[in-house]
Amino acid sequence: MKSVRNLLLAFFVLLAGAQTTLAATCKGKFANPITDICWSCMFPLRIAGVTLASLDQEDTPNPGGAPVCFCGNPPKIGFKVSFWEPVRRVDVSREPFCMVSLGGVKLNPGFDAPEHGRTQQDDKNRSSFYQAHWYVDPIIFYLQAVLDNGCLENMGFDLAYLTELDPLWNDDELTRILNPDVYLFANFPAQAACAADCVAATAGFSNNLFFWCAGCNGSMYPLNGNVAAHVGGVQASSLVATRLIAKMHREGLMWAASGNDGLCGYYPQPLMDKTNYKYHMLYPIPQTKKIAGKCCQPFGRTTILWGAGREFPYAGEDFSYQVFRKRNCCQGAVGVK
Repeated sequence: MKSVRNLLLAFFVLLAGAQTTLAATCKGKFANPITDICWSCMFPLRIAGVTLASLDQEDTPNPGGAPVCFCGNPPKIGFKVSFWEPVRRVDVSREPFCMVSLGGVKLNPGFDAPEHGRTQQDDKNRSSFYQAHWYVDPIIFYLQAVLDNGCLENMGFDLAYLTELDPLWNDDELTRILNPDVYLFANFPAQAACAADCVAATAGFSNNLFFWCAGCNGSMYPLNGNVAAHVGGVQASSLVATRLIAKMHREGLMWAASGNDGLCGYYPQPLMDKTNYKYHMLYPIPQTKKIAGKCCQPFGRTTILWGAGREFPYAGEDFSYQVFRKRNCCQGAVGVK
């Protein structure tokens, strides 16, 4: 009888271990470019100072003055155009090398990387860690929805950056190489000022005066996957996605494309302009149902409304986001020789 009890005990221990392993399996989905994308996020669309369509979407200021523009390299005369271009995609995952946007496939490079973890420091404060993946995703171009347009990124879909290969991503001390200014804002008054950025992002766009803040989602620093104040998976993953883009700007791997400087091409922007981006969730639940006429949001906006019910156990704890970048462009009409 004792041996039977021992066998049953061993069986349940093995079963619990199998369930634990199963719970950590990689999950994801290939996004449907027609039904899973919030296409209204591309608007407002303005040409030559005239708004052709807005669909009641939010926008940032555009270059003023005459509607005609001129560029010197290559020489051209055209009209000022502005829109929001879907250009990047971000995975935020618990497991290293889990490609959420590639259907939940897990790569095996042959070495270990830091895994997701959550810790609770006391009865209220929780922290977490996530890995992230950066995809080049100029979806309008590779779907060939618009052909031969100099205002669009002419690139194909590509996996461009994995934080598992970045030694700075899980080390706050090493990350200070990229953001030494963190010493100026690692204090209560600076973090309390982020409440104003939260209000600004919820009412419209974040305030770039508070560049060390990510609105309602937390602190922009450190530029890695360590989330000091974990409220929920949607909030934490939104913060990680925002930090990854800020990190790409700081490393010169992402350039800006808005304002007067963007009319004739892209330009480096080491300190990211938070108002240049909107984003929406692709996985686990595509964010296509509109709330107050919108199905995407600027960086830093509270996740309380749009994020409700978008995190759930097992298959809903990894995330994927579509990123839109503000584009101001001189749409060439006449070449100059």
